[in-house]
Amino acid sequence: MTMVQESIVKDIALAPNGHLKIDWVKEHMPVLNRIRERFEQEKPFAGKKVAISLHLEAKTAYLAKVIQAGGAEVTITGSNPLSTQDDVCAALVEDGIRVFAKYNPSEEEYKELLIKTLETRPDFLIDDGGDLVTLLHGERRDLLENVKGGAEETTTGILRLRALEKEEKLEFPMVAVNDAYCKYLFDNRYGTGQSVFDGINRTTNLVVAGKTVVVAGYGWCGKGVAMRAKGLGAKVIVTEIDAIKAVEAYMDGFEVMSMDEAAKLGDYFVTVTGNRDIIRKAHFESMKDGAILSNAGHFDVEVNKVELNDISTSKRVVRKDIEEFVLQDGRKIYLLAEGRLVNLAAGDGHPAEIMDMTFALQAVGLEYVSKNYEAIGKKVLNVPYELDETVARYKLEALGKNIDKLTPEQKEYLESWVE
Repeated sequence: MTMVQESIVKDIALAPNGHLKIDWVKEHMPVLNRIRERFEQEKPFAGKKVAISLHLEAKTAYLAKVIQAGGAEVTITGSNPLSTQDDVCAALVEDGIRVFAKYNPSEEEYKELLIKTLETRPDFLIDDGGDLVTLLHGERRDLLENVKGGAEETTTGILRLRALEKEEKLEFPMVAVNDAYCKYLFDNRYGTGQSVFDGINRTTNLVVAGKTVVVAGYGWCGKGVAMRAKGLGAKVIVTEIDAIKAVEAYMDGFEVMSMDEAAKLGDYFVTVTGNRDIIRKAHFESMKDGAILSNAGHFDVEVNKVELNDISTSKRVVRKDIEEFVLQDGRKIYLLAEGRLVNLAAGDGHPAEIMDMTFALQAVGLEYVSKNYEAIGKKVLNVPYELDETVARYKLEALGKNIDKLTPEQKEYLESWVE
């Protein structure tokens, strides 16, 4: 581990390859490029410190550079031990961004890297899963003083923020980027759907067509995973706790049943619920020999690894990011990427064109908070529709697509209560 310019990275010599990765995604993120051009002129974050905790790979790195272009002093860390890319971290250091991150730290090291990020005493945050916010509202309240607001990336993070807000313990405004149209309609659905199977296919090198894929959870991420599995030729089963979402899955053409039933049928399992113990001992005990388990929820609690380990007679790594668990009757169950986010821990995450929109929302959302935090107050705020619509309009322009506008007569008709 090397100390560089107050940063903690694995090896600064890895920077050249990291720069290549960042340059590649930059070429495929036109919306963020447009925002960067404006930020370079207007400097909305001049004199401000911004702390970022996201999956630290090339697309995230480019977001950090866009925030930096807006005048901010940027510090960045990872939001998952297995998604950090060391070459990208090194490249950011060379670009003048403070980095506290490395691939696969211990739990203690991971927490210390988060704390070091907060010890820069940021004015604003970009969080993924709520780790920074949780530390600030828990054991490191001493670092709260300068924080004026931030933006949250994920469903899991929003759940934690809403819980703080409900208990009237939230200390600063947070924009719920995850709940924006341009986040969940595209990132959660198309991004998760593609990147999950990118990770699974890269890791297993096995065919999906003809297999049975069990998708736990039919939120926007689950919809994307189920759609992609179907497109790859799989038979898809959806498990849910929400009756409305279960009916929706059924109407979308998928089998719907409980996990108790699905556990006996699945070849692949993908959990995307944001909750814990979705697949547990009773399910392991009824699974097929060779079942492959993966998770695309934020934390590695959806597949109960403790119970799987307890009922196994042996465990070994049989391929990079694949653990084999042998049960007492000889059946084998495979767990991908230690039950962490399979699309990032065993892949490169969402496509650049998808994250272009999400990170554009992060950038303009953070700008909005920086200008309005006093008026917003200590609450979770939805992304204002005009920001959502602006990002979508930039995307259409980048695609070279035109859409219609209301004529004055049409607008008057829609706003009138008479014919």
